[in-house]
Parts: sequence; C-alpha cells; structure tokens
Amino acid sequence: MMRKASLLLAGVVLGAGATGFVLETRLLSSTSAVAAAPETYRQLNLFGDVFEKIRSDYVEKPEESKLIESAINGMLTSLDPHSSYMDAKTFKDMQVQTRGEFGGLGIEVTMEDGLVKVVSPIDDTPAARAGIMANDIITHIEEEQVQGLTLNQAVEKMRGPVNTPVRLKVQRQGRSDPLEVRLVRDVIRIRAVRSRVEGEDIGYVRITQFNEQTFDNLKAAVEKIATELPADKLKGYVIDLRNNPGGLLDQAILVSDAFLDRGEIVSTRGRNADETQRFNAKAGDLTKGKPLVVLVNGGSASASEIVAGALQDHKRATLMGTRSFGKGSVQTIIPLGSNGAVRLTTARYYTPAGRSIQAKGIEPDIQVLQEIPDEIKGKDETKGEAGLRGHLRNGEKDEKSGSSAYVPPDATKDKQLIAAFEHLRGVRKDAAAPAPNSAN
Repeated sequence: MMRKASLLLAGVVLGAGATGFVLETRLLSSTSAVAAAPETYRQLNLFGDVFEKIRSDYVEKPEESKLIESAINGMLTSLDPHSSYMDAKTFKDMQVQTRGEFGGLGIEVTMEDGLVKVVSPIDDTPAARAGIMANDIITHIEEEQVQGLTLNQAVEKMRGPVNTPVRLKVQRQGRSDPLEVRLVRDVIRIRAVRSRVEGEDIGYVRITQFNEQTFDNLKAAVEKIATELPADKLKGYVIDLRNNPGGLLDQAILVSDAFLDRGEIVSTRGRNADETQRFNAKAGDLTKGKPLVVLVNGGSASASEIVAGALQDHKRATLMGTRSFGKGSVQTIIPLGSNGAVRLTTARYYTPAGRSIQAKGIEPDIQVLQEIPDEIKGKDETKGEAGLRGHLRNGEKDEKSGSSAYVPPDATKDKQLIAAFEHLRGVRKDAAAPAPNSAN
C-alpha cells in the first residue's frame, strides 16, 4: 500500500528542492479510495481525446511525458498554492534539503502572477551577500524571461555546480530600472539556530527555519547560554521567529515542547474526522521556566506559527512584533515510486485553543512596529496567505492580509528586539502582555 508523509510548506527554497519536508510515514486511510462518479470518467475520456489530438496533430511532435506532467501540475496547482507535483529529481532534492545542506543560491522563493518572488534570502548565502531582498521579483535568469515557467523550472535554471556564476535580473519596488545581480553558486549550509548572550542577562535565540537539525541546534544553544549566564542573572530568553518560513512539522512540535511541561501543542484536522491528530507536550522545559518573549512578523509562517500559537495559548510566552503570515495548512508528500511524488494539502492545523490561523495569522500580544526606511515604505509588507491566489478560505470576513516583514540589519535600530529586551528586564510595561505560565 502507498505510504505518505506530512509536512508544512511556505514556499520553495532555491537550492536542492522545495521547502517543507517529510514528517512521518503512515498508511493512507481507506477513505482515500472513493469511487468517482460516472461523469468524472467521461471527463477523463475527454482528457484522453485531447491528449491524442495533441499527439497526432500538433505542429511539432510533443514530448508526451511533459504533456502528462504539465497536466498533473495544472490539476494540483488549481487546488491551492501549496499543492504540486515533484518529478523524481525534485523529490530527491527535497529529501537532501531536509538534512539542512544543499547546493544553490540561498533564496526562499514563491510564484506570484507568473513571476518568481523572493520571500527572503537565507542568512550567510550568496543571495544575502548580493543584497537580494524580500519581495524582489526575479524577472530573468541568464537573460531568459521567467514568466511562462513553472516555479520548479525557474528553480532548476538557478541551480548548478558549486562555484559557477548565474545572472539574475531583479525588479524591486520603488525602482524603475531592474537590478542585474551576478551570484556564484555555493553549498548552502543552513544554520537553523543562532544564539548569543545579550547584555549579560538575556539569552537571544534566532530560529531561521525548521529542518532536521532545528531542535538539536536549539537544545545546544540553550545549554550554551545556560553555561555562560548563571541562573540568578538570566532574566529570560528572546526566541526570534521573524521571517522564518517554516519547514518540518515534527520539529515545530519538538521546539514547542522544549518550553512546555504539558498540554496540547497542535492538532491537525483533515477532511475526515478520523484523520484528526493531536500532539501533546512531555514533561521538561529546557529553560527551566525562565520568561520568554517570542518575536514574529509578516514573514513568520507555518511551523513558526505553530510554535508561536502554542506558546501564546499556554501563556508560556509573550508574543511581540506584527501579525504572522497565516499559513495554516499541512502538506503530505505521497511518493509515486520512480515518478517522483505529489505534494498535497491534506489538513489544516489548529492551535491548542482550537484556533485556525489559515489566512488570518497570529496576532502578537504586543504590537511593535519598526521604523521603515523611506526607500522601502509601503513595500515592506507581505501579502500573507490571504493574498495568495487560490488559497484555502477561512471565512471571507475573518481573513487578514499580511504585515510588515522588515527587520533592520542594525540591531541597535531594531525596535522589536529592543522592546523584547526591555520587556524581560522590566523596563517596558505592557498591559496587553500575558503573565508567563511555565506550568502549562
């Protein structure tokens, strides 16, 4: 029997494959095999008739395998922005990326209006060093127009051997002329967690994405901070999830569990009630109950929102920043043997309080806005899940657009980060902030 694996997806990382990785393998439920209506089979016959006409009468002999692949892709992309077909190479590349190391440029991208849009550059990669920014539109790759290509085709053209160059033409909002950027491909090693001691009394932990290394990296970071700061001096931790596009669901659960002693972390609910899954915390808090501030913004999506929602619902952390992206769906990887795999949206996820954040996002307990430089004012906001064409609906009146995803490169000008430090030190008093409760 075919097996499948669940994941969370918030775009595509330019490198070895797509963001969102294998979570677990489990048998397909028997409800998956439901007989189609007679009309459906008539429509399939229609597809066969059109296929034969193309094969026999098109002006040039078409590549039949490409016709089938394009038809499958069209069917899946018509469902929602996160369902798609992966050929054998793309599927293999995605599995490589799960390990947190791959070859490429280091750009988180998605498709918007037929063009490749940058979600965010990955820290310390060719893209970041070249100045690629969130919301940049890649219009050309080596003089070839991107419009008309699928996302996977565009990504494939940007891949290549390490140390080889690639030229991109980028359209940036606020500029009339496109930017031409030359990048040199490199091995992209994702450091999922970065940490430091701030001011001899606060531990700062930035989680950049959720891959197989995230929880282990987090544990090591917290342990390192604990050795550098005595417990009586450590006032708490800032967990920075800003512009974290997501990744593995199981890692989001482990990271949430790292700060909780008990209680539900997240539930996933599919079309059928018997497919509902609930994930609960186990005893043990890595920080031993120290206060937490979690930073989120318009670029915090998917797995990031699971962590933020769990800690917010349990009043274990104070959320600060701006509203998150609002991606509340789970994708399942269904292998197709030598033919690759299908990435299919199979469930929505809910926070412990039963909230669906699909196309709504998570509102921080304390909103903190950044000072936006004049040259990017009005261009710093993401559209959010609600702005993606064909997204899963969550009630028209309840949906909310994205929010600012700008983070100043200079930490001394980062109002959200400064507010988090002040909150933990008791300098900033916010009535909206919940009292942390480490017992939940």
